[in-house]
Amino acid sequence: MLLHSGNELINPFKVLERAGVQAGWHVADLGCGALGHFVFPAAQMVGDEGKVYAVDIQKVALNAIEKKAKAGAYFNIQTVWSDIEVFKAARIPDQSLDLAVVANNFYLCQNREGLVKEAARLTKWGSWILVIEWKKDQLLMGPPETHRLEPDEVKGYFKDPMFTLVDEYSAGDYHYALVFRKGEELPEPATVESAQIHIPDEPSAAD
Repeated sequence: MLLHSGNELINPFKVLERAGVQAGWHVADLGCGALGHFVFPAAQMVGDEGKVYAVDIQKVALNAIEKKAKAGAYFNIQTVWSDIEVFKAARIPDQSLDLAVVANNFYLCQNREGLVKEAARLTKWGSWILVIEWKKDQLLMGPPETHRLEPDEVKGYFKDPMFTLVDEYSAGDYHYALVFRKGEELPEPATVESAQIHIPDEPSAAD
C-alpha cells in the first residue's frame, strides 16, 4: 500500500533516491509532521531489514503516523516523541542512522545549533544529513520571505570540520536541498606517553 502526503511540491522518492537511500538503512525524519511525507516513502525504500524513525514534538502528528503505518502494514516505522532542537532528547541510539532528514523545519527552529548537534549525534560517521528548505524567490506558497533561509545561511550551521557539503540541488519549484556528509571519525591525538620517539644515544668519549 503506497502512502504519501498528497503534497507533490517535493517528490520524496526522487529526493531520497538522490540521497542514496538503500534497503536496510536506518533513517530518521526529524520533525516528520502528521503526513509523513518522507516517512512512508523511506519505509518502502529501506524495506523490512531497515528502519524509519518518525520524530516529532506533536503527539497528534505521531498518532496520525501510527494509524497510517498500521493501516499500511508498515512494521519498520517507529514514532519518537522528541524536541528535535534538544541534544540527546530523541530516544534513538547514538550514531545509528544512515540518513537524517530535516525537511521544512530548519527555518522554524529557535535553536538551530541544537538541531544540528542532535542530527550529528544520531548519524553514523560517514553517513548523511539531508536538509530541505523553502526557496526565497518563490513566494506563491509557504512561509513569508522573512522566515526563509538562503542556502548559505543553512550551510553556516554546518561549519564544523566533521561536515562536508556533498550535494546541493533544486528539490522542486519551491525548495532546495543540501546534503552534508558526517566525515570519518578523527583519531585521538597522540600523547607523550603513547608516542614512540627515538632519542639517539649521546656520543661517548671514544667517538
